[in-house]
Amino acid sequence: MKRFMTALLVGAALTGVGYAQTRTPDQASTAPSGRVATPVFGQLPFMQQPRLSPNGKRVAFRLAHAGTTYLAWLDVSAPNAKPVLIAAAGEYKGVGDRTVAAHRWVGNDQVVFTLASRENIYGDRYDVTRLVAYDVNTKQLTPLAWDGATGQASDILYVDHDKALILLERQSNRYGTERWQLPEVVRVDVKTGKFETVVRPIPGVTSGWSADANGVVRAGMGYDPDTGKNRLFYRSGASGNFEIVSREKDKDFSDSTVEPLLYLPEPDMALVRTNRDGFHKIYKANLKTMELGPVLFESKGYDVEAPVASFDRSRALGYSVVEKGPRVQWLDPDRRMVQQFLDESFGKGNSQIVSASRDDQRMIVYVGAPNQAGAFNLYDLNTGDFARLGWVSPVLKDMKLNPVSTIVYPASDGEKIPAVLTMPRHRTGKNLPLVILTHGGPFGPRDAESFDDWAQAVAELGYVVIQPNYRGSGGFGREWLRKGRNDGFGLRMQDDLNDAITYLSRQGIVDRNRVCMMGWSYGGYASARAAQRDPDKYRCTIAGAGVYDLQMMRSYDEEYLGSFGANYLSKGAADLDSVSPARNTKGKWAPILIVHGVRDQRVPIEQARTLVSRLKDAGKVRGVDFEFVEQPKNTHNLPYDEVRVEWLEAAEKWLAKYNPAYIDKDSDRPVPVGLSLAK
Repeated sequence: MKRFMTALLVGAALTGVGYAQTRTPDQASTAPSGRVATPVFGQLPFMQQPRLSPNGKRVAFRLAHAGTTYLAWLDVSAPNAKPVLIAAAGEYKGVGDRTVAAHRWVGNDQVVFTLASRENIYGDRYDVTRLVAYDVNTKQLTPLAWDGATGQASDILYVDHDKALILLERQSNRYGTERWQLPEVVRVDVKTGKFETVVRPIPGVTSGWSADANGVVRAGMGYDPDTGKNRLFYRSGASGNFEIVSREKDKDFSDSTVEPLLYLPEPDMALVRTNRDGFHKIYKANLKTMELGPVLFESKGYDVEAPVASFDRSRALGYSVVEKGPRVQWLDPDRRMVQQFLDESFGKGNSQIVSASRDDQRMIVYVGAPNQAGAFNLYDLNTGDFARLGWVSPVLKDMKLNPVSTIVYPASDGEKIPAVLTMPRHRTGKNLPLVILTHGGPFGPRDAESFDDWAQAVAELGYVVIQPNYRGSGGFGREWLRKGRNDGFGLRMQDDLNDAITYLSRQGIVDRNRVCMMGWSYGGYASARAAQRDPDKYRCTIAGAGVYDLQMMRSYDEEYLGSFGANYLSKGAADLDSVSPARNTKGKWAPILIVHGVRDQRVPIEQARTLVSRLKDAGKVRGVDFEFVEQPKNTHNLPYDEVRVEWLEAAEKWLAKYNPAYIDKDSDRPVPVGLSLAK
C-alpha cells in the first residue's frame, strides 16, 4: 500500500498558468468572425469543481493539463501562486486502473478525496472506492479506514473541521460474508487515519446512512434490487434504536421515495423532498411519524433539487432548482444580496455561487451565459475583489457564441415538449439544416439553458440544434417520467423527437428534408432507432455508446441492477425486440455512424459490434450505409481530449457527407475557421 500511495502522489507545481487576475463586469471577449474549429469544443474543461477551504485561503479543484485531468490545489492568499497537482483524476478505463473521484476539504490543511478502482472479483466487475487524505503542508497521503474495508468505503456523512474528524460509511469484512455488503459507520481521524466503529451494519440498511449536524447517525436506507422495495430506518437520537418508519415501492421508477436531506435542530424534524403530489417539492417532515408538513419550496412546472445547507448543516440557506436554467432561491439575506449584485453585474441567471468559506466572506462564483464557456472566480466580500481563478476553456474564455433559448413545441398527440434551441450565429437565412441532439438517460436527465460544448460545436458548423426534453426526461414532474415509460421507449419518445422537425419547419427555421440526429448513450439508441424506424425523416444519424439490442442489455443489467432494477428500460405494450435496432436491420435505414468505447462498462462494446454485424448480414455496406469507429481508450464518459475530439470530428465528417450545412440554394456561404487550438 505504501508503494501505491507514493506512486499516486504528483506533488508538482504547474507553471505557465495564470491565476488571480482581476476581473470586472465588463463586456465579454470578442468571438472570432470565423467559426471555431471543432477540436476546441472537444477539450476537457480546464477547471472543474472548485472548493474553498473553511478559511477561504485555499482552493481544491480538478484541472485539465496536457490531456489529463488532475486533482490540484491553489493557495489563493499567496501572490502569484501556482496550482500544485496532487494526483491524476481521469476516469479509469479497465480492471486494475485507479483514479481520483470526488474531493472536499476537512479543516484548512487536508484535502480528502475518493480513490476509485475497477476490479475483477470472481469473474464479476466491481467499482471499489477508498478515501485518502492529502496534507497540503507536508504533501503526505494518509489512507482513511482502509483496514477491513471491502467494496465501497468513501461516503462522508459528517465533518468536524476543527478536530479533523469525519464519519465515514463503508462496507467491511469484519462481520462475516453475510454482511460484507451492508454498510457500517466509522469515525475517522483524518490526520492519523485511526478510526473506530460508530454504527454496526444492520440487516436491511443497504443503500446508505445519514447523520445530523451534530454528527449523530439518524437514519439508514434500504433497497432491494429484486423487489424494488425501499425502507427507511430512523432513530431520534444517539441512544435510540433504529426502527422502520417507511416501507414503499417505487413501482414505476419515478423517484417517489422520501428520504431526509437536512436534519433540523428540532426533535425528529428534517427537510425532505418528494414528488407525491406530482412534482418534487421541499417539505418539513416528522421522521418519526413520517408526516409531511406544508410545502416550504416549490417551482411551478419543475422539480426542485435540494436545499443548500449552511456550513454547519443546521439550516437551509436556499433551495436549488433547474428551470430554464439552474438557479438558487436564497433564504439567507446575505446570500440573496450577493446574488442580486451578481445578477446586476453579469445578467440574471449567468452566475452561481458554487463554494464559500465558513464565514461566507469569500466565495467561488461561476460566471457564464448559456452561450459562454465561462470562468470560476474568487469573490472577496470584505475587499470587493473579484478575481478569476480559471477559465472553463482557456481558448473560448467568455466569448459569446451561438445563442441559446428555451422553446416549447407541440407533439403530434397534443403534449407540449420543452426544448433547448441553439441557433447558428453565422447563418442569416431560413430553412436551415437541423441536428436533433438527444440527451442520455433516458429517464431522469434533461437539457437546460447552460453551455453545451456539443450543441455549440454543431451550431458553429452552421446547423440549427435542438435538444428536446421528450417525455421521460427528468425535472418536469412525475407524470412526465411515467409518460416516457408507458409505451415510450422507442415509440412515443421517438415521436416527440420527430415532432421537433414538424414544428421548426412550419416556423420556416429549418428544412425538414435536411435533418440528422445525434446522441450518446440513450441518445445513441434514439439515433439508431431513428435510422431504422424513420429513415425517410433523417438524412443521417450519429449514434454514440448506444443500446441496440435491449434483451441483451437487460440480461447484462440484471447482474448488478437486480431483477426489478433491470426493468427500467420500458413499460407498456412494446416488446423489447420490436424496438431494438439490432434486431430489425433489414429494410431501409438512414446512413448511420456508430461510435463506441472499447472500455465502456455501462453499455458494453458488444452492443455496437452486434449492431454492425447484423447490419452487414442485412446487406448494408460499410462506408455507405454505416460507419463504425471503435475507440480503444474510451469508456462511457469520454474522459480524454483525444476521444472527445475524435467523436466530434467524426460527427462533423458524417454530417458533411450526408447533410452538408451549406448547399447551393442557401443564401449564405460557409464560414472559414477563425479560431483553432493552434492559435
